[in-house]
Amino acid sequence: MFKRQFLMATSVATLAFIVSGCSGVIDSNVYKYYPVTVAGYNGDKDISVSYTGQIARHVLHDSLKDLAGQGDGYPNDALKSIMMMYYSKKSKKREILAPKSKGTFIIKQSRVDDISKKKDLAGKTYKGTISGMPRNMSGPELVEFWISKASSAKKGVDVAYGYNYPQLISKFIMGAVSYNQAVDNYLDEKLGANTKPNNKPYKKGAHYTGKEHVWDEAFGYFGAPAHTLKLTAKQVYNIAKRKSEGLSAADWDGDGKVDLKTEMAFGPAYYAAAFDKGGKTKYLHTITQAYVDGRKLIVAANGEKLTEIQRSQLYAYSSIIAKNWEKVLAEATFKYAGSVYKDMVKIQTIAEAKGDLSKALSSYIKHWGELKGFSLALQTGKNNLGATATNLNRLIGFGPLMPDLSQVTNINTKGDYVTGKGVSWGNYLQQMVSIQKLMISKFGVKALNKKI
Repeated sequence: MFKRQFLMATSVATLAFIVSGCSGVIDSNVYKYYPVTVAGYNGDKDISVSYTGQIARHVLHDSLKDLAGQGDGYPNDALKSIMMMYYSKKSKKREILAPKSKGTFIIKQSRVDDISKKKDLAGKTYKGTISGMPRNMSGPELVEFWISKASSAKKGVDVAYGYNYPQLISKFIMGAVSYNQAVDNYLDEKLGANTKPNNKPYKKGAHYTGKEHVWDEAFGYFGAPAHTLKLTAKQVYNIAKRKSEGLSAADWDGDGKVDLKTEMAFGPAYYAAAFDKGGKTKYLHTITQAYVDGRKLIVAANGEKLTEIQRSQLYAYSSIIAKNWEKVLAEATFKYAGSVYKDMVKIQTIAEAKGDLSKALSSYIKHWGELKGFSLALQTGKNNLGATATNLNRLIGFGPLMPDLSQVTNINTKGDYVTGKGVSWGNYLQQMVSIQKLMISKFGVKALNKKI
């Protein structure tokens, strides 16, 4: 009944029905209420949307970041093993370490398998060579290298060489898993005419077509609440921060809890919202609207194979998503180059006064990790950034310039860092300026947070 009525009213913004026992107003702009269109489906499902595997990976990412900051400063094989369980194993024992309930912001699920079973991050990590770090490691090799280092670093931070592993791991995975899988897989190859066609179920017995599920999984990797188009950027930001004022915005179904499957905001969407709340950009809603428009287009095909015109429009929507997501990563790279610059100025001032550098150095290392992680994430999309990537990697370096002007230049065969003399402090400051100029000229960033 729902399927037939929905298809008769796809141009209507809101549809009042009873779906799966949940009464109320069903809004087609909420990425949740799209009907089953698979020809011949006789099951009990009313809604075809499914992207729980991607949400499980966001939770694995958040939990891994939490674990990366738990080192005690000594080699810790037990911690490393647990971190690897969240990165590359498909264990049933994984509790959700983050995001967790915070005050009145109550989260519904407690275990990763409550969201989706047998998921990992390693299998979905960008397999290409990461040229911005030494030894030509692949994406999974780099994450595993950082996991090993994080397990033996106090609170995940190596003060001697300048690495904040929770930040490096987190920001890189946002690109190497979420961004890469969405724009270079689901919204690229899997949109092909003969790949997961719309006139067949995604797999035998599935209640969603091939193209429905492909599009859903791409949406899941963005990490936006299903009802994002009903929210402001600030509200989505507050949801991600688990602020008390974010609960009413998150709780779409009104049960007093936040369902991680549909109501939470994760990394990519959070950063889009963070930039948008300043009023200069609209990345969050532009990306989400393109996802919603694409899903409506697929629903309108009513289980038939997409025509060339329909696929062309779908590719147009995917292009909007990819372009704006790339800009979000470029905005983050811009922002943290500015943060690193400000930290360096502070360090220079404290050093000249012969003061205590520890707090300022900690901030510098954290912000450099975010800069490096996002800059590498930016390079994992479907576009080869070529000279832009080379320039960016050279400006940032393999490690931050330390106050004694040393900088990591390589990693030896034992996995130890090799350092050399870097540029002058003033030159490295200017390199941060150059990074911001590069993000403007090559990606057209507009939020310009932390502009130097």
